[in-house]
Amino acid sequence: MKSNKTLLSLAVAFSLASVSSATNAAGFQLAEYSATGLGRAYAGEAAMADNASAQWRNPAMLTYLEGTQISTGAIYVNPNIDVDGTSAGSIKAESHDFAHDAIIPNLYISHKYNDQFAVGVALSTNYGMETDLGTDFAGANHGNEASVISKELNLNVAYQLNEQVSVGGGVRYVIAEGSFGAVSTENSLIPVPAGTTLKYMEGDDKAWAWQIGTAWQINDEHRIGFAYKSEVALTLEGHAEGFGFNQANPAAKKNGSMELALPATAELASFHQLTEKVAVHASFNWTDWSSFEKLVADFPGENSVEIKKENWKDNYRFAIGSTYQATPKLALRTGVAYDTSAVDEADRTATIPETDRTWLSVGASYQWSNQLSLDAGYTYILAKDADMHEDDGAANLFGGSFEGEVTGNVWLIGVQANYVF
Repeated sequence: MKSNKTLLSLAVAFSLASVSSATNAAGFQLAEYSATGLGRAYAGEAAMADNASAQWRNPAMLTYLEGTQISTGAIYVNPNIDVDGTSAGSIKAESHDFAHDAIIPNLYISHKYNDQFAVGVALSTNYGMETDLGTDFAGANHGNEASVISKELNLNVAYQLNEQVSVGGGVRYVIAEGSFGAVSTENSLIPVPAGTTLKYMEGDDKAWAWQIGTAWQINDEHRIGFAYKSEVALTLEGHAEGFGFNQANPAAKKNGSMELALPATAELASFHQLTEKVAVHASFNWTDWSSFEKLVADFPGENSVEIKKENWKDNYRFAIGSTYQATPKLALRTGVAYDTSAVDEADRTATIPETDRTWLSVGASYQWSNQLSLDAGYTYILAKDADMHEDDGAANLFGGSFEGEVTGNVWLIGVQANYVF
């Protein structure tokens, strides 16, 4: 189980993912699959084919890529998230800049086999995060750390049915690991030392999933794309420890697992070439976060233990962007996006400071030669200030209820190189 941290926190991680490895999409979902898309706030992705990375959002776009292409790059994510509030009614509870920075790498390869058939390989991630509020956080009895790391390999194919319609699909191999922890505080009503592990669980798993997509070339200037990624069913297996699992011996580790479903997603996008130099593009995204209701730890031959209720709801994302071909070699991009929160105030927690987000993005591409192009993108994300309440009866015994507010922002910068053989 290594120090893999995947399950129990996937919930926490899921939403924390939005804060740590990226506060881009809701929950733990990561939008940062390419520097190209980053510069336009990922607007119109399912209808655009700039380079080999296009297959990640819509495998049907492989039919728009000529020859053999390779795209590779990375995005640096710097979240600045703070939680301030009170525990047990009056005790100050705060944690500042508790979401960790992250670098998200990617690699994409595409090959146009003939005029109609294309294949591709993609390596990136859809989920990830890491947060640590510290053991001295006065609300740590409700959770003080969470992480989730996932890696994904796609094998994609696409076929052009006629001059207007292309279809594509692929298999997804996902490797995930995650963890969640909670400790007692100095205000514990139960006579245990502050910092005593209440619940800690970590686990990992591998699973297969799938994706499909289609593109409709209305005419030379207008295109619509649609893509769907299936749910990823995981059983995170690892171990658990802590007072909440074994009061007689809290330090003892016991084998356990947790069922976790990474939610299905869908995107509807459009691309419009308004003039020779100006194009606009837009996206509407949906994520099935309502499938994420609670985290439950399962133990062989024992009763299951509820880790945390989540009660999430479906999330929606709206994005619009523009591309300006300034010169034959230089293209400029910009975009704005709005992500709705996947959790209401009543269910928001310090370990899952999920909230609405607004994206402001700029980017550029430079055609270095006939074969090589370079991309760069920058995004600033404003997270909406949001209240939270944690009032779990069992957790309250170890530090009281918690009320607070989450504030913060995230900035991202990405670079990418694209080569056509």
